[in-house]
Amino acid sequence: RYEKREDFAVVMQPFFRNTLFPLDSTSKPDLSFFAADCFHFSVRGYAEMAMALWNNMLEPVGEKQTYNNFTHDRSKLKCPNPEKPFLFTRRNSGFGNSDHNLEKTESSVPYWAVIVAAVAGVLVGSL
Repeated sequence: RYEKREDFAVVMQPFFRNTLFPLDSTSKPDLSFFAADCFHFSVRGYAEMAMALWNNMLEPVGEKQTYNNFTHDRSKLKCPNPEKPFLFTRRNSGFGNSDHNLEKTESSVPYWAVIVAAVAGVLVGSL
């Protein structure tokens, strides 16, 4: 949708795709990365995710790290490359001239079908 624009881009950052649960020194889950509800991250967990997100944004599309190793080590934080001091997108990673043409892509579902399905869902749900 935004591939032809030069002023805006949407880029998936896959740092969490292959992440494993962090373990402590006894090979049990390290709960210091999680809040009291054991679902949300703690300050330490959010710091790890923020570093992984930052590092992903500085990696070219197609070469992004797909895991986070939860080492809580500030030295793994990447700095912008002086030769390419920008956040990587498909376009500036070399995918801007790809073969697929997004302008000719049409939705496989007509807009009216979505409206009909939503109304039908509300009616069935209210019954």
